[in-house]
Amino acid sequence: REWTMKTSIVFLLCVSVFPGFSQGRVVGGDETGFAECNVFFPGQVPPEGFTELFHVKICQQYNKEPRFATLYSTKDKIPLYSAFKYTKPAQSEEENWLVEPQIDDPQNDLHEMVREADIIGTVANLGANQALTSDYVGSGYERGLLNPSLLNEEDFQMATYTLTNAVPLSPSLSKSWHRDIGRVVEQALVPHCSKKDHLYLLAGAIPSSVRVKGKVSVPETLWLAACCDAPEGWSLGLVKKAKDENSLADLTVGELEKQLLAGVHLFKGNCGEDNQSQEKTEAILQAVSQICSGEQAGTSDNQEAKDSSLVRRVAGIIATPFIKLLELLIYVFVELVKFMFYFLWLVTKRVGGTVLDGVCNLWNGVVSYLKAISMVLISIPYDVGRVIINIFLGFLQIVQDVASLTYGILRIPAGFLLHLASFPYHSICAIPFVLKDMATGIGGTFSLVIDATATLLHGFYYLAGHIVKRFVPKGSSDD
Repeated sequence: REWTMKTSIVFLLCVSVFPGFSQGRVVGGDETGFAECNVFFPGQVPPEGFTELFHVKICQQYNKEPRFATLYSTKDKIPLYSAFKYTKPAQSEEENWLVEPQIDDPQNDLHEMVREADIIGTVANLGANQALTSDYVGSGYERGLLNPSLLNEEDFQMATYTLTNAVPLSPSLSKSWHRDIGRVVEQALVPHCSKKDHLYLLAGAIPSSVRVKGKVSVPETLWLAACCDAPEGWSLGLVKKAKDENSLADLTVGELEKQLLAGVHLFKGNCGEDNQSQEKTEAILQAVSQICSGEQAGTSDNQEAKDSSLVRRVAGIIATPFIKLLELLIYVFVELVKFMFYFLWLVTKRVGGTVLDGVCNLWNGVVSYLKAISMVLISIPYDVGRVIINIFLGFLQIVQDVASLTYGILRIPAGFLLHLASFPYHSICAIPFVLKDMATGIGGTFSLVIDATATLLHGFYYLAGHIVKRFVPKGSSDD
């Protein structure tokens, strides 16, 4: 959290000191090309054939607007090309070198280019996929811009000072390259493109096996491809060998593509190379030749410059230890100032946090106390009502208990008296029923005796008749 806060504060300071703080965005996938930066290619179609996994597309932005496009090699730690348009050059330029955090750590929250010193410790694997300032310090190489700042207006210049737009060049080669490119573009290309905003430029480098500090590849060749897709379209290529800083060869874009990777096509439809006007091409080549001849004419002057440069080199060798010591002291001083600011910020944060925590706890205690008092005051009427109701219910319970006890006491003699009073009724009323039952019993007994006598006589009669019929002879019917 502290490092995140520190980064945020540094970023806000950078935004306040450098309005329109330079921004960049890493773009992935062939479908989107360079996103908003596709406008820097003819027909918004980027070059084809750069398909290695370590080729990273970057839409370089400044002040929230796209400024140029860069194809960066994370293997060689240099850009393979930068695509841009010619704008009115600025009179002055200010170097503020930046790095692209997303190349080394795509998951970080920084979506803009920032100063390297401001993100140390906050970006994972910083320098794993891109060159850093430390890779150039003491190496004898300068950070040569593929998209030269001298061809850009002031609002664009800061966007060019990124390490993703720089390749290792010797001081003399860097000066020669930027001088030749500036003259060719301004004196030979711009005047022959009827619409300046239709002049598309690709500045690139071919990596070599030579590495600065075993990391950053030193280009063996620098090249420039131009395309004017105005009504009279034309294209042109230029090549400068790193071993010969005075060399500058012109060639067609097709010939230039053969010196690059196999299958590379820089411009859509070769920018009308097959149909371009021969007169236009000769005029452009003549202008380029005049620039090159002018460079050759100035060779003698360059010889004197070389002699003076030798003296400067010897003086530079002698002064280098003192310069390095001064750089070290400045670096230590800057780091101490940064540490003091960070320490003051940390102390302010801790003190402010403690004060805020105390105020917060005090406020929470007051709120809790007022809440408890309010709950007690609110519950008083409720408690009083509950006590009154409980007293009334207790009184009713006492009345009910007294009534139940009285009923239990009075129930015993009342029952006895009721039973005693009902005895005569039940005893006198039972006499008729008893007499009736006795008469019924006597009558029944008498009827039973008569029935038994009649039955007995009938039996004797039946028996006598049977004997008579058996033993007395039958007589006449009259007998």
